[in-house]
Amino acid sequence: MERHFTIAEASALIAAKQISPVELTQICLDRVAKLDPKINAFILHTPERALTEARAAEDRIMKGRAMGQLDGIPIAHKDIYCTAGLPTTAHSKLLQDHIPDADAKTVTLLAEQGTVMLGKLSTHEFAMGGPSFDLPWPPARNPWDTTRMPSGSSSGTGVGVAAGLFLGGTGSDTGGSIRGPAALCGIAGIKPTYGLCSRRGVLPLSFTLDHTGPMAWTAQDCAMLLQAMAGHDPEDPASADRPVPNFSADLHKGAKGLRIGVVRNFHETDNPANPAVTKGIEDAIALYRAEGAEIRDVTLPSLEEYRAAGFIILISEAYAVHEPWMKTRYNDYGELLRDRLALGGLVSGADYVQALRRRRELCLQTAAAMADVDLLLTTAAPSEAGSIEHFPKWSSMEKPGFTMPFNLTGLPAISICSGFGEGGLPLSIQLVGKAFEEATVLRAAHAYETATEWRSHRPAMASGSAT
Repeated sequence: MERHFTIAEASALIAAKQISPVELTQICLDRVAKLDPKINAFILHTPERALTEARAAEDRIMKGRAMGQLDGIPIAHKDIYCTAGLPTTAHSKLLQDHIPDADAKTVTLLAEQGTVMLGKLSTHEFAMGGPSFDLPWPPARNPWDTTRMPSGSSSGTGVGVAAGLFLGGTGSDTGGSIRGPAALCGIAGIKPTYGLCSRRGVLPLSFTLDHTGPMAWTAQDCAMLLQAMAGHDPEDPASADRPVPNFSADLHKGAKGLRIGVVRNFHETDNPANPAVTKGIEDAIALYRAEGAEIRDVTLPSLEEYRAAGFIILISEAYAVHEPWMKTRYNDYGELLRDRLALGGLVSGADYVQALRRRRELCLQTAAAMADVDLLLTTAAPSEAGSIEHFPKWSSMEKPGFTMPFNLTGLPAISICSGFGEGGLPLSIQLVGKAFEEATVLRAAHAYETATEWRSHRPAMASGSAT
């Protein structure tokens, strides 16, 4: 069985000089060479750059000049994060030759902590069109079963972390694009509060719904990555100017004393989850109660209400971003994205304004429902991953998702693995906090992960027990 490291484990071993950044990076590069042809996590590999950065990290550490806990940790970036001198394609023919002059702000922040970049990762086209088979690169595939969806749009990050190709990575989340892949790939992914992490240099989809954030094997690892990514950026007009707390300070306090509201109407009525997901939620409730948390039921507006407002806002703002190319390079988009974007051109100004008005009402109703709890508990996905070959073009219109409510409200939300269902495929729970209370979300997620066995399970291909 191959050994896999979390960021926290690798950081401690590097600090103790029990493993070098070069050794760790080579382990990851060997896995990329072996497994990536099966799961398509990468659009671009940068092994030479990675080894150069790993050697520099090793030199710093040997001289006692480590840049921080992330020094020497191999990561990779979703290919909507701009990287100076390296292609940033958004998985699209339109940007196949696009080479930015500057890094995204969060890419810079992570590099300043000494991370080692292995490359650029698959996404749904422009973070909206996928899984698509008519693009210059194939879609990412779920490492638990390569015939299944990894969800999107941060699909390359989700599959790469799950398979152990790198220890963590960047994602973006406009309607669930961090938490969806985290759920279906069995990893941890947090969408921070709107404005906590800069979006400068990250190709936009929806100006008022886009969030950037980390994805990793554990909540603890997400806390470490988020520590580097968070902070005010005066060049991002949505950036929040407030101090960044220590996201790991309360990580080990457990669940005792937390007030957790279970949003039963989401998974029992609005979009009924399958029995395996529901059992995972009930088991999580029992675990938190046994750990000393206070559990109560909370009712939020229906998922359909959040979906309706969120969908109109998203497609209107996405069309505004893409309108020039939609009028001049329509056929250069993949079919899924161009058809989805075209809907935005049919939305009236009145529709958009009414959606914004309804959004404000939903924000107030959500805040009122959360007044007496610290966290909400639901799921991030209603079932295990479905077929990648038969994914409906208009899936977002069939049933309302569990993630959009917290893009619309801007609240911090994490998806973590809650077990395994049919075919050994991952299940999820989603924990949601109040604005800028990421530390509480991460504390609750870490309490769950350390009280369960799920973090000891890797996909068969990653463990070396299958090819």
